[in-house]
Amino acid sequence: MAVKPVAHAIAQKSSCPVRNESDHAAERDVSGAGAATLVPTGRNDRQKLGRDVPRLRARRLRQQNIIKFVIIALTLLFLLVPLLAMLLFTVRQPLSGQWSFSAWHAIFTGNGDDLGTDMTVLWQGVRISLALCLITVAIMLVLLLPVMVMTYLNSPMLATVVEWVSTLPLTIPAIVLVVGLAPIYRWLSADLLSTNPIWLCFAYVILVMPFAYRALAVGMKSIDLRTLVEASRSLGASWSRVFFRVLIPNLWQSILSASFISLAVVLGEYTVASLLGRVNLQVALYQLGQSNSQISTAMALLALLFGIVLLVVLDIIADSIRNRRNAS
Repeated sequence: MAVKPVAHAIAQKSSCPVRNESDHAAERDVSGAGAATLVPTGRNDRQKLGRDVPRLRARRLRQQNIIKFVIIALTLLFLLVPLLAMLLFTVRQPLSGQWSFSAWHAIFTGNGDDLGTDMTVLWQGVRISLALCLITVAIMLVLLLPVMVMTYLNSPMLATVVEWVSTLPLTIPAIVLVVGLAPIYRWLSADLLSTNPIWLCFAYVILVMPFAYRALAVGMKSIDLRTLVEASRSLGASWSRVFFRVLIPNLWQSILSASFISLAVVLGEYTVASLLGRVNLQVALYQLGQSNSQISTAMALLALLFGIVLLVVLDIIADSIRNRRNAS
């Protein structure tokens, strides 16, 4: 009884046309040109594919370069157009259309009498912001760096808690932070310290802590901190010697990154100082802009230029130290 189906199947198979390699290649061509290109079906196809591969790679490379150029050009336009507009505003009178460098002359000479502007508040803001930068970075490093090293070495669970506490200010809006800090600063101003803006450094340490923690954490995770400490201690080095002669030289790049980020945050901070009634660079620029917006805009450009120069200098220092260490 089972002979008939088997014989029928053999008959069907014999009746089907024989499919050679060219038929399979034709099917691949129909299914898609890309698939036919990727799967050579014969000697001619493989030779053709061998000739096409460099050309396809070159075309793909040109497309990638064009996309990179377009992205970089759009990014530069997005960044530079507002800066060029600010520069144009500082040298061209908005109402009369006359060109003048009086705003830049007032900044570099420190005398704004010709424009009827008192420059005192500007220099006061510059001095306070620079002092705040130095003090904030110093407090941040003294507080954060030893704590992170000790928790990384001795207590990973406590390191997680430190990470959570350090990054917590990132989730708190500045206005909420000011509401919480206002009673503390009122008590400090009345009973313990003074109303000097330099005491804003305590609030700024909180603001820069998330960014500084991330920069330092990247450096600590990139080196074998425990092995370095154990090797140094086994050779008889004290903890202070291990910290200053072993750990800090290996973490200098992260320390520079954390310091630069902190400087950038402090130089650009406005909300906390303004709402607490203190004067820093940004508050001074705002107050100066009420009387002469051209000088205020020119000084804002200079502050931005200072940040860029500082970044370049730190990068050059980092490269020189790295090259010196590699050479030794």
